[in-house]
Amino acid sequence: PPCQMPPLLLLLLLLPGPAAPCSPQPNTTHFVCTEPTLTTFPTGLPTTTLAISVEFTALPTLLPAALVGLPRLQELHLSSNRLTTLPEALLRPVPTLRVLDLTDNVLADLPAGIFTSTTLLQHLALRGNQLRALQPAWFRHLPRLQWLDLAANMLTEVPPEVLHPLRSLQSLDLSHNHLVSLAPGALAGLQALERLNLEGNRLGVLPPATFVPVPALRFLFLQDNELQALPSGIFLPLRHLHVLDLARNRLRALELPPRSPGPVLDLDISGNPWACECGLLALLRRAAPQLTAPRDTLCASPQHLRGQEVAAASRSGVTGC
Repeated sequence: PPCQMPPLLLLLLLLPGPAAPCSPQPNTTHFVCTEPTLTTFPTGLPTTTLAISVEFTALPTLLPAALVGLPRLQELHLSSNRLTTLPEALLRPVPTLRVLDLTDNVLADLPAGIFTSTTLLQHLALRGNQLRALQPAWFRHLPRLQWLDLAANMLTEVPPEVLHPLRSLQSLDLSHNHLVSLAPGALAGLQALERLNLEGNRLGVLPPATFVPVPALRFLFLQDNELQALPSGIFLPLRHLHVLDLARNRLRALELPPRSPGPVLDLDISGNPWACECGLLALLRRAAPQLTAPRDTLCASPQHLRGQEVAAASRSGVTGC
């Protein structure tokens, strides 16, 4: 009799072989790939694609034409890869892009014209890279950007006017960089800004007019810097401030925003060497903020109040102010 193939072997031969990692499916709108060994950006994505997530891979680079043929793309998530650079033409085929996440790569710079065609971009995350300087050209064509995360880079300055075109920006995160000071005009043009995070830098001084361009600010984070003094009236433009964090600086005297009819100011001033004298104690009584860490908000002077809680000293009126 003719030689018959065993049924099991026949079945194995008919089964499709193992698919390449992260093979695109036709007619899908969302593509996700988290294959740790991936080193080339997937190709053949359907034109219906609205969102791409290629994250936690070994991807070192992207070709200029990587996004050609994806005219409807709105979200591009490329976090936690090994990207060292991006081609200048990368985003030109995707003018409808709204969200770009490049968190936790190794980008030391970006091409000047990278965002020229993405005028609809609303969210841009560059956190956890190695950026050393901000280029004005990056921000010239982003009038709708609402959320910009530049945290955990190596930035030493924010040049005056560099962010000026970002008239829609609501949230700016510059925390955990190497900022020693803020230039006058660093926040110019950001009239819609509501949230500013400068935590964990090396800020020792702030210009008196720092916050004049950002009157809509509601959340301001300045903790873990090296501030030794605040210019008189520095927070006066901030009539809508809800949260102010000045914890763990070197401040002895305090400035506060004007008291507003809205919610009570949420204030963290812990971990500073406060001089519990009339000015500070009277200011706290008058402004009546909500202290978020009263047990760690202690008087360093005068000697008879050293180690006491600032809040208790303010309430008791022990200094006769």
